[in-house]
Order: sequence, then structure tokens, then C-alpha cells
Amino acid sequence: MNEKAKRSNLFGHGLLWFGAGVSIAEILTGTYLAPLGWEAGMTAIVLGHLIGGVLFFLTGLVSARSGKSAMEAVKMAYGRYGGAFFAMLNVLQLVGWTGIMIYDGALSATAIWPIGNWGWCVVIGALIVLWIVVGVRNFGRMNTITMTALFILTVIMCIVIMEETGTAPFSSEMISFGAALELSVSMPLSWLPVVGDYTKDTEEPVRAALVSTLVYGLVSSWMFLIGMGAAILAGTGDIAQIMLRAGLGTVGLLIIVFSTVTTAFLDAFSAGISAEAVRTAMGQDGEGKGKKMAVFAATIGTVAAILFPMDDITGLLYMIGSVFAPMVAVLLGAFFVLKTDAQNKACDWRNMFAWLVGFLIYRMLMDVDLPIGYTLPTVLITFAISVGLNKCVKV
Repeated sequence: MNEKAKRSNLFGHGLLWFGAGVSIAEILTGTYLAPLGWEAGMTAIVLGHLIGGVLFFLTGLVSARSGKSAMEAVKMAYGRYGGAFFAMLNVLQLVGWTGIMIYDGALSATAIWPIGNWGWCVVIGALIVLWIVVGVRNFGRMNTITMTALFILTVIMCIVIMEETGTAPFSSEMISFGAALELSVSMPLSWLPVVGDYTKDTEEPVRAALVSTLVYGLVSSWMFLIGMGAAILAGTGDIAQIMLRAGLGTVGLLIIVFSTVTTAFLDAFSAGISAEAVRTAMGQDGEGKGKKMAVFAATIGTVAAILFPMDDITGLLYMIGSVFAPMVAVLLGAFFVLKTDAQNKACDWRNMFAWLVGFLIYRMLMDVDLPIGYTLPTVLITFAISVGLNKCVKV
């Protein structure tokens, strides 16, 4: 690959993760941090994204160097069936995320153009399916134009919010700094079982992982800041209402729809890739069926968004953290320290045990108000247990 092609490839990674970062769900999550105020809230956002960003980078680097998708890389630490277990959990969380993205997008879009929640769910779901079928790379210039427009529209939204001077305080439950930090960590954390699907084919592993991490981390932090600012300055976390008050109905609608599509596309597409990994691990033919499964995942997510309320996502965020933070800690230990490969084993029980301990530690720490959150101590302890267990117990 020549230098120009490499730059184009890195630019593509940046575009992809910019689209993932611009998300209504991230803006809404940012509103939960409003009770902390500007200083503590911004500190929680920055520190949370730094912790999550380091894990995001290292996980993306594993796939970039091994040439394996996110869930195929997990098999190197846990074996075929262990990898299939996490792939199934990943499919469930990604279908859930697809539904949440569509639900949030439809709810906000309906406030601007009231054709009904179910109507917007169908429209957004259809656009996600189109993105999957055509393929984001095949959109070429259209994708670049879409992302540029999305950037401009998001800047406008940011300016509008910062100019707001709402008098009514935003009603929200109090939140501790540790819990706010964990919510900030949880967004990059939710992409850990996904990022490798998009870094695995690069010829520049470190650069691709770094560009993906920096772009997503900065944009995600920006979305959190917009959400928190909306809650503090405008007295509301309803982005659609802010847009309407500012006379930016159409602009707001475009932001809502396209940000939802570009983010949920990644969820649905990776759900298909993970489902493919499950079928392969079970000895079934999964090769080349990822796109069909991704369309199916988008369809299920659309139906779920129509049928079920999905207003509070904090429970899902904490569950994702408790499952995937220790999963990645074990993977990083196996890949970077132990340099072992268990993909030809049925299951690596030492690493599965280390993950289970990490999962339980995370859940227990949720009852303790730690200012550093739950992810960092869970990852460090699980990493140490995994490496120590593999060095002391030989199989």
C-alpha cells in the first residue's frame, strides 16, 4: 500500500469513529453528569474517557496486529467455546444498543416532526439496513460529505446550547463522582468488543488504533459535554426541544437521524460479525454470512425499539462494563504479556476463571463509592490474576 493509500485508510478510520462518537445516547448520558457541575463534571468526562480510551486503543491494537476480528481475537485468550460465549453476549448487547440508538433517535425526531415513534423507528432502521447492505466504504464521497455535514451541524448544536440561559434547573438525581466517572468510561468500554472488527485489516496497526481512539475519544467527550451543558445551561436534557426553541428544527432532525444511523450501523454490523464467530466456533458455516446477520440484527433492534421502552440505559452500561472490562483485561494479559494463543483449545479454564472473578469484583465494587470508578480496579486486579494464574498453574 503506497503512502497516499495509507493516509486514505487512516482517514477512513477517523470518519468511521467520528460517526460512532456523534450519538444521541452519549448526549443523553452526559446529562446525568449535570448535578456535579462544570468542574467536577468535565473532570469525570476527561478521566473516564482516558481510562476507557487506553483500553479501546489496546483492544484495537490486538486485532490490528493479529488480523482477527474482535471476537476471533478473544478466542486467543479463552479458546473456541470461551470465545463463542463472549461473542453471544456481544451479539445480545449490540442488538440491544441498536434498539436503544433507534429508540432515542426516534423519540427525539418525533418531537421535531411528529410522525410517531414507530414511524421514525422504521425510517431509521431502514437507513441502517441500507448502510449495511451498501457498505460504508462503498458510499465513498457521500460518506465523507455526510460526516462533514454532521460535524458542522453538531457545532451549530453546541453553539445553540451554550447560548441558552434557561432559568429552570435541570431535574436529575444526584450522582457521585465515581459513578459519573464510570458512566464516562462505559461508552468507550461498550466499543471494546467492536473496535477490532474495523482495525483488523489495517497495514498500520498502531496508527489505525491510535487514530480510531483519538477521534472517538474526543468526539465522545464532546457529546458528553453537550449533554451536560444542555442540562446545566438550558435546564433540560431534551436536545430536540432545545433545537425547536432555537428555530433549528430541520437541522436538529438531520443531526438526530444521521448520528443515529452512523452509530447504530457499527453496532448492527459488528453484531453480524460476532454471530459469524459464534457459528464458526460451533462448527457451522458462518463464513460470509455476517452481512445477512447484521441486517437481521438491525431488524430485531428496530422491532425492539418499537415495542419496548428504553429510557434508562445506565443499567445496561454497568452490565457491559462488568462483562467486557474483565474480558479485555484477560485478553491483554494473554496477548501482550503471556503471548499465548488458546484458539485451538476448546476452552481455557484459567482465563475463564479469572474473568469470572473480575466480573464479580466489578459487581461488588458497584456497592462501594470509589472515586476512581469500578473499571480501573477491576481491570488491574483481573489482569494480575490472569497473568499470575497462567504462570503458576500449567495445563
